[in-house]
Amino acid sequence: MNNEQKILNDELTVKSKTDNLSVVRDFIRSYASKCGLMEKEISKIVLAVDEACTNIIKHAYKYSPQGDINLRINCSQNKFVVLITDTGNHFNPELIPEPNLAAFQKEKRKGGLGIFLIKKLMDEVNYKNLSGERNQVELVKYIG
Repeated sequence: MNNEQKILNDELTVKSKTDNLSVVRDFIRSYASKCGLMEKEISKIVLAVDEACTNIIKHAYKYSPQGDINLRINCSQNKFVVLITDTGNHFNPELIPEPNLAAFQKEKRKGGLGIFLIKKLMDEVNYKNLSGERNQVELVKYIG
């Protein structure tokens, strides 16, 4: 099998409610495990996807439970990819500055580190605005 041939793929669509985050986490954990990732890497992926979906719920859909969040998983021999698509408000992550972690700690701030965390947990993070008013974030974790 060549390195780019998909060995697993599936998708899940949930409504933009925080109650659905556990369904998302279970879905990601199950497929990452089937793909052969180690528990440490699975936990990183699950946390990154949870953060991304939470940001979509809060910022793209402004807590409206009517929005859809679509997750597609593609697993090949060398990488595990999660594509998360929504139709909420557009977002440009390049406009978010790198956080000053010392200031966050000193001020005991909560929240605001989601994008930073996602980038630290994953090997690649790519944001796109797709045609049809859709947003997509691609999260990639290399295997091996």
